Amino acid sequence: MAAVTAPKQDRSRLTRQRLLQAAIACLAEHGWAGSTVAVVAERAGVSRGAAQHHFRTREDLFTAAVEYVAEERSAALRALRGPACRAAVVSELVALYTGPLFRAALQLWVAASYEDQLRPRVTALEARVGREVHRMAVELLGADESVPGVRETVQGLLDMARGLGLATLLTDDAARRERVVAQWVRILDGVLGAP
Repeated sequence: MAAVTAPKQDRSRLTRQRLLQAAIACLAEHGWAGSTVAVVAERAGVSRGAAQHHFRTREDLFTAAVEYVAEERSAALRALRGPACRAAVVSELVALYTGPLFRAALQLWVAASYEDQLRPRVTALEARVGREVHRMAVELLGADESVPGVRETVQGLLDMARGLGLATLLTDDAARRERVVAQWVRILDGVLGAP
């Protein structure tokens, strides 16, 4: 009996993962208005019924999708522990806000700003993800937040990364972004000390 259950659970887990990945892609490409459960199901290659089996509502699907990708990015950041250089950490933090996750999350934030049912879920998710990213940034940068100005510098780095993400929505100016990242590494070296 267990041998039969495991493949079914594996298929279910794969279907859920495909739905979450498709939801992020749809949200990033089509925005909230163009991302329905039917559109996501089609992109994932599953029936609408299968999608609704995994996620009761549209809000469930999209908040789970943003959470899923945020966890994947957190895992990528955790992989930097150890010999990672400060420039690599800053680049990875900026990548959190300049890729499809940020584009999708931004669409969800905009929708939450006018959809009362969605707002508390997105606000709670954003607060949790924001705290986790800040905590990981502090750890990866070896920052001592008991030193005056360090907490604000780390938060400034994250705010700058978010600003670069917003700018990237309109134009992808990779050369400018590289210069800004290099400057933030210099700022961090000045505040935190050379690595």
